[in-house]
Amino acid sequence: MKNFENKVVVVTGGTSGIGKATAEEFAQKGATVLITSRTLERAQTVAQEIGNGAKGYQANASNLSEVQSLANQIAEDYGRVDVLFVNAGLGKFAPLEYVDEAHYDEQFNILVKGSYFTVKNLVPLMPQGSQIIFNTSVVTQIGMPGASVYSAAKAAVQSLTKTLAAELIGKGIRVNAVSPGPIQTNFFNETGMDEAQIEGFASSVLQQVPVGRFGNPTEVAKVVSFLASEDSSFIVGTEVPVDGGMTQV
Repeated sequence: MKNFENKVVVVTGGTSGIGKATAEEFAQKGATVLITSRTLERAQTVAQEIGNGAKGYQANASNLSEVQSLANQIAEDYGRVDVLFVNAGLGKFAPLEYVDEAHYDEQFNILVKGSYFTVKNLVPLMPQGSQIIFNTSVVTQIGMPGASVYSAAKAAVQSLTKTLAAELIGKGIRVNAVSPGPIQTNFFNETGMDEAQIEGFASSVLQQVPVGRFGNPTEVAKVVSFLASEDSSFIVGTEVPVDGGMTQV
């Protein structure tokens, strides 16, 4: 069902995992999909894989000049943004005693500053009836050892979901969030953990998931497309968990 025809959808960090699956979901539903990556070559390569007229842009979320340039380029190329999925990010894990300023700044710059200024720069292109969906995480609901910085940054994004929902609803823009649990992606590749640590961490997390498995990126993507559609027209400022019951049961 092509219910996003004539819509321009921006997916930040859209070259892998949840971002790519979401870009593919919107493309299959008729949208013009624009994805971002830290490198233009990667963005363009994945856009070709997605097909259906998808286009790739370079934009490192932590680099405000690149975020502003992204907005300028989209304004010139398309003139509007109907759906914005604020997805670009990473997570790195370390016990409190091993956290340094670089570890802290990297995650807050990408997840908080990047998310905030991506919205700030793209909102002027968003007409009434547009949607913004943030990507948060189950770590906003539970205490996870070693994830103090990542959790704090994602909690800030959770807060933005509510404050910007209140601020932008008067402009006819709905803001919500999707909160993924453990999803089978390449997320762990940038965590700084070695293979044995990743396996141990994944095993311990899996024990907390009632359905007994990791999720698939497409399962998150379908919730994002729902939140971007008129089917969710009475949902505002809400964080929807997609976590196999991890935070609910």
